Amino acid sequence: MDDPFVVGIDIGTTKVCTLVARVEGERSLRILGVGIEPSQGIRKGTIVDLAAASTSIARSIEKAQRTSGLEITSALVSLAGSHVASVNSRGVVGISGGVIDELDIARALEAAQAVAIPHNRQIIHVIQRSFVVDGQDGIRAPIGMHGYRMEVEAHIITAAESTVENLRQCVQAAGVEASQFVLNPLASAEVVLSETERTMGAIVCDIGGGTTDLAIYIDGDIWHTMVLAVGGNHITSDIAHGLRLPIDQAEEVKKKYGHAVESEVAESDVINVRSFGQEGPAQVNRRELANIIEARVEEIFQLVLQEIKRSGYDGLLPAGMVLTGGSSLLPGIRNLASTVMGLPVRLARPENLVGLTDQLHSPAYSTSVGLLHWALLMSETGLVHERRRSPKGGLLDSDKIKDFLRRLLP
Repeated sequence: MDDPFVVGIDIGTTKVCTLVARVEGERSLRILGVGIEPSQGIRKGTIVDLAAASTSIARSIEKAQRTSGLEITSALVSLAGSHVASVNSRGVVGISGGVIDELDIARALEAAQAVAIPHNRQIIHVIQRSFVVDGQDGIRAPIGMHGYRMEVEAHIITAAESTVENLRQCVQAAGVEASQFVLNPLASAEVVLSETERTMGAIVCDIGGGTTDLAIYIDGDIWHTMVLAVGGNHITSDIAHGLRLPIDQAEEVKKKYGHAVESEVAESDVINVRSFGQEGPAQVNRRELANIIEARVEEIFQLVLQEIKRSGYDGLLPAGMVLTGGSSLLPGIRNLASTVMGLPVRLARPENLVGLTDQLHSPAYSTSVGLLHWALLMSETGLVHERRRSPKGGLLDSDKIKDFLRRLLP
């Protein structure tokens, strides 16, 4: 980039978080600006009220500009929602000069995109996994190699075009250009997944307010992504219905007294709540609250397990699950996840942060911090702003080049 700053805007169902960071030294970031604002007009990761969502995003950006002292003109923006889908594809090309160069890789990725995609969807990411050169597979970095025929295995992520454009419009209304959209679990994985877990085989599970975002990594690469339209807000809603509470109070009760495993709560524990129609506070057994929470959390992990089995990679995840997102803060959730999934599970949060990081040491900000790392990887390729200069859909479309380059980085 022209200046050593990166910006990420995480637009979630419960909060909008804008982060500004300065690139320092070798791939390290100092966070200079933080803007956190409650979300309005966003449901299950998608925009349902343009004006309300634009206002939340604008306020978040304004706070980040005020704390950093910098003007934000472009940023990476997070993307989630059940409209997101992924497919694995292969592209084959002949090597014209006998030696593989970047143009050959761009052509191979272009060929991999020749899959049937409905007209109302657009490609968000094309991520190369590995290459096959003249029958030799497992090649990670083919540039400079000799060969006559090259195959690329690519992971293609698509999203509903109207939903993406609504999101872009909301960000533009705040005076900021969305330089690229990044799928939530890919951003989260940048900060919570270790290199060993990527190689061995692990699943990142980011449970937010409105969605649960999944990404399966095997052999160091992304193999499968999925967004489930269920999250922490559903737990809150269950508590509100079960205990007849207003949503705000149900959220407060969940955060203060919630537990994901009923059997781990003492039978004598009671809490005071003020239900609808009651003049004063009433006592509720905490086990009753835990029973409501456990049923919904178990359902979420059953859906995750079902998705893993549907992907066909359920036997390739010895490193287990890395759990993150705001809802992973619920006590007992790790044990319940491990029981349902039959996999080792660990909780993860952003680590080794420098700068204005008081609030960011929480799983709720994994995607927000991950966007900065994604921007850093892109800035190292020098291709962050190339989108405006290249013809859309052209052979050397920068979106395609930068996506494979980020996986070629050390």
